[in-house]
Amino acid sequence: MSEARGTPRRLSPAATAVLLLGALYCLFPVAWVLIASTKSAEELFATFTLAPSTHLLDNIVSLSEYRGGLYWRWMANTALYAGVGGAASTLVSAMAGFALAKYAFPGKSFVFNMILAGVLVPGVILAIPQYLLLAKVGLTNTYWSVLLPSIISPYGIYLCRVFAAAAVPTEVIEAARIDGAGDWGTFGRVALPMMRAGLVTVFLFQFVAIWNNFMLPFIMLGDDQLYPITVGLNGLLNQGASQPAMYTSVVTGALLSIVPLVALFLGLQRYWRVDLGAGAVKG
Repeated sequence: MSEARGTPRRLSPAATAVLLLGALYCLFPVAWVLIASTKSAEELFATFTLAPSTHLLDNIVSLSEYRGGLYWRWMANTALYAGVGGAASTLVSAMAGFALAKYAFPGKSFVFNMILAGVLVPGVILAIPQYLLLAKVGLTNTYWSVLLPSIISPYGIYLCRVFAAAAVPTEVIEAARIDGAGDWGTFGRVALPMMRAGLVTVFLFQFVAIWNNFMLPFIMLGDDQLYPITVGLNGLLNQGASQPAMYTSVVTGALLSIVPLVALFLGLQRYWRVDLGAGAVKG
């Protein structure tokens, strides 16, 4: 019986084929962007789709020279929005999720149900009300107009609540209180390290969501010096109707925008491995 449990089950050929098709479906657009970014403006629509060329460096130089390096300003803005917004959102989600999982207070069920309802509301629906609220206090067309709405994530709070309930034993919290730790000390020195794998997941989700967000900054910002990559590339795409050469810049910019996300995932996945391995040892 123990040998049966320890032996991993092998996927059937049909299941393997389905997984391969799913991977191909997800990776083909990335492959197309990579190949298309190697082509010149003349080759982009005149050559076979999957035939690479040799103009990648030329396209990167051309994109970098556009309006004095405006693309890299967009990249820096996006990193600011996603980095600061993702970190702040993860911290708020951790505090709220820990409180919902380990504290009893009046209205707890109502608050949690409201958060679940917030998970079901698409963010695009909230963009106009958020714009009107921030316009009242004069924060539109500023960095704050993109950062502030990104801090609260109902889905992040829900994930942290689930993970805190599973990963932080109540006995450990009680032991910390007996040792004299206050609420903030218990949260910072006991709960946060135990929730690390879940927090990495929440941060990655939030970072990617903010990095790829288009509607909120499109509504909030009017100065192209504040644009993230999504809104900036959309402007370049619109110029492509009258300047077809801009299409290669859009494709090249889209390719470069993927690189930080890949690097972030590769850099953070080790935390999942470490925590999963620690859990297996404890078990």
